[in-house]
Amino acid sequence: MNEGGTGRPDARTLIARVLDPHSWKSWDEPPRDRAAPGSDYAAELARVRARTGYDESVVTGEGTLDGRRVAVAACEFSFLAGSIGVAAAERLVRAVERATAERLPLLAAPASGGTRMQEGALAFTQIIKITAAVAAHRAAGLPYVVYLRHPTTGGVLASWGSLGHVTAAEPGALIGFLGPRVFESLHGYPFPQGVQVAENLHALGLVDAVVSAGDAREVAVRALTVLCAPRAGLDPGPEPEEADEPVPAWEAVTRSRRDDRPGVRELLRYGARDVTPLRGTGTGERDPGLLLALARFGAAPAVVLGQDRRRQRAGSPLGPAGLRVARRGMRLAGELRLPLVTVVDTSGGELSKAAEEGGLAAEIARCLADLVMLDAPTVCLLLGEGAGGTALALLPADRVVCAQHAWLSPLPPEGASALLYRTVDFAPEIAAAQGVRAADLRRDGIVDRIVPERPDAAYEPEEFCRRVGRTLGHEIAGLLDRPEGERTAARFARYRSLGS
Repeated sequence: MNEGGTGRPDARTLIARVLDPHSWKSWDEPPRDRAAPGSDYAAELARVRARTGYDESVVTGEGTLDGRRVAVAACEFSFLAGSIGVAAAERLVRAVERATAERLPLLAAPASGGTRMQEGALAFTQIIKITAAVAAHRAAGLPYVVYLRHPTTGGVLASWGSLGHVTAAEPGALIGFLGPRVFESLHGYPFPQGVQVAENLHALGLVDAVVSAGDAREVAVRALTVLCAPRAGLDPGPEPEEADEPVPAWEAVTRSRRDDRPGVRELLRYGARDVTPLRGTGTGERDPGLLLALARFGAAPAVVLGQDRRRQRAGSPLGPAGLRVARRGMRLAGELRLPLVTVVDTSGGELSKAAEEGGLAAEIARCLADLVMLDAPTVCLLLGEGAGGTALALLPADRVVCAQHAWLSPLPPEGASALLYRTVDFAPEIAAAQGVRAADLRRDGIVDRIVPERPDAAYEPEEFCRRVGRTLGHEIAGLLDRPEGERTAARFARYRSLGS
């Protein structure tokens, strides 16, 4: 098997590394060439087939991944630079359609210079049918996981390379729409260095991870463990413990602000398993203040959207990009019918010219609308601070769980005091009067369950996070047992009746 001269595996080597041993079964049939007999293109195809041992630039088939049956489509760059002509596109589309018909997750590993120039406009338009097939696969609620290899450019990146639910990339891989050689030929100067590189795209939130071919298997296994997890008949476990001793509102506020209080990252570390971090919007934006991940709480799978208070305090206040990251997670949950867990823990959104011009208020509105209408089970966790519109943006859910010392308020109590009395001195009284603490939120129908802190999450971070994780697993299992229509009707009724 060819390693491509650079240490990068060819298509067959990659497939062998990722799938279970001896599980691969090819779906490929002999390609129907577009080359006229006796033409230069026909001779070129014959030469490259003899040299590479591949009959086309795409290899498709199935195998098992950690025992799970999956479909695979991989490019082979040594075959005419992995270019996609009519025959390659037809092979790829047939594989995607078969994966959809047989309800299989699809793993894709592009490596291509793009459209096959020898076949012109007809080859160019194959991008449309490839995109349509992948879109239909996703619309069927089936996982699509992409591993972008060196290089992935042109129409391949602009179609099946950019539609993954989860997207990883090979270290150092060239990934870009316009190939740098073409750019330099057209413009007379080289494309800027470091732009079309996997690590840069990861930093910008365009890919979720940069991993070697050797680690790609582990990433795919972990992601599919959540994406393909059973949704029915989950054991909810025993009824979770509940807090019974409310603390004064201002004490809850001050406890929630402790630097050593566990946040969403500790929750995932101690209270969840099979965690796969996702990065950014997938469209070139990211926000360190908003964490997006796949995870399981007990046996229950979930997409997790978590406000990361520590990152916000360290200079990354939650802005419109963070809410667009959250909306990516909502779309993922809705498309795959995965439960969604939102974690509220923020002292408030970004106050800046950039946030205003970036549409912070509009993104809050879109998050609220998306959550209320989402066709998936939803659980909100009020973990700590809950100030302002960015906290409210992640609140609407079928079930709302609240840590004993978490709170929710239209402004931080100091801000409300300054607004009403032109001084922050009345913050404790304002907090008490506004009913911001967990016990008040439960009384008013905003919260369903309160997770105890013994006596404070900061004193027992691991056990507290495990307690929260068990509670989330219990709530998700209960929601999955309810019919979808009944669940969404109850969600509408819940928020319609608030304050009535």
